[in-house]
Amino acid sequence: MEFRKRQADRQVDVLLVGGGIMSATLGVLLHELEPEWSIELTERLDRVASESSNGWNNAGTGHSALCELNYTPETPDGSINISKALSINEQFQISRQFWAHQVEAGVLKEPKSFITPAPHMSFVWGEQNVAYLRKRYQALVKSPLFAGMKFSTDREVIAGWAPLMTRGLDPDTPVAATWAPQGTDVDFGEITRQFLASLQQHPNFDMRTGRTVTGIRRNPAGGWRVTSTGAGGTECVDARFVFLGAGGGALPLLQMSGIPEARQYAGFPVGGSFLVCDNPEIVRQHAVKVYGKAAAGSPPMSVPHLDRRCIDGREMLLFGPFATFSTKFLKEGSLWDLPSSITGRNLLPMLQVGYRNFELVEYLAGQLLLTEKDRMKALRAYYPEARDEDWRLWQAGQRVQVIQKDPGHGGELKLGTEIVTDADRSLAALLGASPGASTAAPIMLDLLARIFPDRVESAAWQEKLRQIVPTYGCDLRDAPELIAREWAETCCTLDLLEIGFDEVRSRMDQFRATVVAPLEGQEAA
Repeated sequence: MEFRKRQADRQVDVLLVGGGIMSATLGVLLHELEPEWSIELTERLDRVASESSNGWNNAGTGHSALCELNYTPETPDGSINISKALSINEQFQISRQFWAHQVEAGVLKEPKSFITPAPHMSFVWGEQNVAYLRKRYQALVKSPLFAGMKFSTDREVIAGWAPLMTRGLDPDTPVAATWAPQGTDVDFGEITRQFLASLQQHPNFDMRTGRTVTGIRRNPAGGWRVTSTGAGGTECVDARFVFLGAGGGALPLLQMSGIPEARQYAGFPVGGSFLVCDNPEIVRQHAVKVYGKAAAGSPPMSVPHLDRRCIDGREMLLFGPFATFSTKFLKEGSLWDLPSSITGRNLLPMLQVGYRNFELVEYLAGQLLLTEKDRMKALRAYYPEARDEDWRLWQAGQRVQVIQKDPGHGGELKLGTEIVTDADRSLAALLGASPGASTAAPIMLDLLARIFPDRVESAAWQEKLRQIVPTYGCDLRDAPELIAREWAETCCTLDLLEIGFDEVRSRMDQFRATVVAPLEGQEAA
């Protein structure tokens, strides 16, 4: 009752909970669409972009399905399902357009501080995996989104793409790789910091760090009252709309709100660690991101990859991830996060998911038993001549795998991202882990369509949205001319011309000649 009697310290139109890439992206979007709205962001830590958005905690950067094999599963009939890869790549193009617009608007500074060229590769060995990768390549290259991708089983060709990976490799082992020159490396922590630094220049935006949300309650007259504690004591904020974008911490906050939609969700935390090398002599020899095949039963975040990374301006190589376990939902969370999230409604679905995904349980148990020798052995499958002294172990961030109650099938493990909203669309939360930050812009555009459908459909918002994302509302999958134009323009704006303006046009011309024209000829016949 004391909570209800206390008068709010202030009122805002929008309250963003969590200082990561999702809240920052939504804040930038809303400020541009409705500059008169008051927006406040509250963050539990004393600094933003410190959990999953931080480069050191982010397992994957620039996810665009160019190299991630878990997005292209092989079906029982032997064909390759590329639908998810097409969707993720298209979403990443939207993110690129969004960032390019923010560079032009002066919100983001110096593109090379957050995005750099880094070709993406897939690498496999063994006859069965080579056959799979060939079929994957043949399926993907038919789409203009993947034009320019190359496939090879020639070790000399692969050595030209990634020399570290072929030296010392067993000469009798069949190998194959794909190489996509349009890949990039993205520092989402830097994007987040620049977004929020720009927003802080506006009088209608306020950011408060070092504050822990302790209460989320619906106001009788509409909207929400959010209580938080910090160095300045307890504060209450009334907000017309609340977004819970706190990464792994979003689930407990969603449960705190008491909305019925929260009852069907549970979460299971999975951490990750990486081997890191910053020896310049080694780093300069590997300028690509290389993904392999995941172990049976492992989650998407555990796909092994050897990546060239640029974090906080430093170039390095990361290999992993190796799964770790903690009951924390955040790297700087509480050991009580998992136990306190279990309720009478979500306990059974969690147990059902554990039973149905026993391979995942076995995988996690095996990962926890890994020694330093085991981790280096895994690295040498990708870099045969790796030396122990060049690598150190780094503990990355926590991810929370979403479990949803399904009335017909019990608990279901959700491997993507989930937007959860209440009935009157005054509160929304983002749950899940993959593909995450890479698709922050399209995810937030989807959220806007669900929360503010009338405004999204209005002429004013439609005009602004197409200024922010030129292909908003368009299907890029079969539009080579549109892809070529937007790709070239974003390459120019984001200072990515190393991958070639002319090459972009050449790839699209080749696609039209080898794929589109023959298809048109068949239709005419």
